[in-house]
Amino acid sequence: MRHAITLRIGPATFRIGSAWRQPIAELGRLYATYPDMDGAIADFTVRLQPTSLARRWVRPSIFITGDHGLADAAPMSLAHGLLAAEMGMNLQMALGWRRHLLLHASSVEKDGRVLVMTGESGSGKSTLAALLGERGWRFMGDEFALLDMDSGAILPFPRLVSLKNRAIDVVTQAVGLARMGPLLAATAKGDIRHMVPRGDAVARMGEGGMPALLLFPRFGHDAAVRPVGQGEIFMRLTQASTNYVALGEPAFTALTRFVANVPARAIDFPSGDDAIAMVDRLWEQLA
Repeated sequence: MRHAITLRIGPATFRIGSAWRQPIAELGRLYATYPDMDGAIADFTVRLQPTSLARRWVRPSIFITGDHGLADAAPMSLAHGLLAAEMGMNLQMALGWRRHLLLHASSVEKDGRVLVMTGESGSGKSTLAALLGERGWRFMGDEFALLDMDSGAILPFPRLVSLKNRAIDVVTQAVGLARMGPLLAATAKGDIRHMVPRGDAVARMGEGGMPALLLFPRFGHDAAVRPVGQGEIFMRLTQASTNYVALGEPAFTALTRFVANVPARAIDFPSGDDAIAMVDRLWEQLA
């Protein structure tokens, strides 16, 4: 690829190549405080290539590929090149990572203990993790929580935080424009804008912590807290993992230990402030 950058996020290193300069320049700006990995051997390669020779210049259209890819993936506009690069990195992790059990979850840490939050797209877990990361917690990730199958620790994967629609203004007010990426309007999931994590999240992205609380958040409902049975927790976490089946018995053992040892609650919340108050209360009671 004509343009390329090598990034390390948590334990994983990515080399992203592009036929166009724009996505690589945007990655370089937003990941400027991350370790300089120029010349390093990457765990994964991501390629942003045109869907055809003509589409490199005329109505440029990106096809995401790399070490792992999806043949039927829909092409993306060059205007959404940053999103394509982020999706490409997530795809490599989802399909190729085997060192840890991957949970589709956000996570934050305080005093060596980790809060894990998982739920469907739109549940508010990314927004909540971003806001907590500005209020005394260390942001650890919003896409994947990496569960070490030997120690049971959660390891960071602090990529850019992907914010959607109404969450964009809420988080921008909390962090300021300097740490926000460009507004990507009218994507398949609506408007998206990426947030750069705080410096401590990047500086300490090699430091994990033991999980102390699991939450299943749900945005847009009256405030409520509900217990969740262990059978339901186990089922929902296997559904939230992209490599549980591939890892086999070690993953089953690690997830069984996680479910048995980590208290869990489902929470509904109408706003970020309500959610943070609920988190603080549950953390004090259960963690």
